[in-house]
Amino acid sequence: MIIIPAVDIKGGKCVRLEQGLMNKETIFSDHPEEMALRWERKGAERLHLVDLDGAVRGKPLNKRAIKNVIDAVSIPVELGGGIRDLDTIEEYINLGIDQIIIGTVAYKNPDLVEEACKRYSGKIIVAIDSKDNYVSVEGWTEPTSIIAIDLAKRFKDIGIAALIYTDIKRDGMRRGPNIDGIREFARGINVGVIAAGGISSIKDIEDLLTLEEDGVSGIITGRALYDGSLKLEEAMDIINK
Repeated sequence: MIIIPAVDIKGGKCVRLEQGLMNKETIFSDHPEEMALRWERKGAERLHLVDLDGAVRGKPLNKRAIKNVIDAVSIPVELGGGIRDLDTIEEYINLGIDQIIIGTVAYKNPDLVEEACKRYSGKIIVAIDSKDNYVSVEGWTEPTSIIAIDLAKRFKDIGIAALIYTDIKRDGMRRGPNIDGIREFARGINVGVIAAGGISSIKDIEDLLTLEEDGVSGIITGRALYDGSLKLEEAMDIINK
C-alpha cells in the first residue's frame, strides 16, 4: 500500500476544500510546487494533483501551476480535473504527468475511457466520487442516479490502472474514512482501489491497512497532512512495518 499526498490547485494556489465546496477553501500555499516538493522531501513516492477549477469548468485552467509542480519534483504525478478529451490526455502525458485521472467523462462518455486505455496503456485511472453511495460529477457539483459500484464495474475489463474511490461527505472533514463503504466497493471490483476522503490520523491509516487484502492499494490524504494532524513520515512508517 502507498500513501499519496494530495496537492489541490485553485486559482494557481494550493488549497483544500470541505466536501468539495469551492466556496469553503483553505489556502495552504501560493506556490503548489513548493508543497509538492515538501512532500517529496518527506518521502512521498507519488503525488495526487487536482485542477479544481478545471473539474468545475470542464477544461484545464491551471496548466502553469501544474507544469511548475512537474518541473519541481522527480516522483510520479497523477492528475485529474477538467480532463474531458483525448487531446488533453495526450498534452498532459507529453508534459510529464505519469497517470491521468478521469472522473466526469467516465460517467458521461465511458467509450472515451476505453479508447484512452487502448492508446495509453497503464496511464488511465478512473475516479469514482460517491455521496450517499451515488456518483457525483462535474467537480462534485452534479449528482447522478447511478450507484458508485455500478459505474466502476463498467471499467473492470478495459485495462484501467486503478480506481480512486472518494467519499465526498468525508473529504476535508477529518472525520475518518468510511471503512465499511470502501471495503464494500473494493470487494465488488477486480481493480486496485485507491481510497480518499476523511483520512486524518494514524488510526485511519491502520484501519485502511486492514483493507489491503480486499484490494485497496493506495491512500490519498490532503488536509490532515497540511494541518499536521497526520505526519507523512509516521504514516509511511506504519505502512512499511
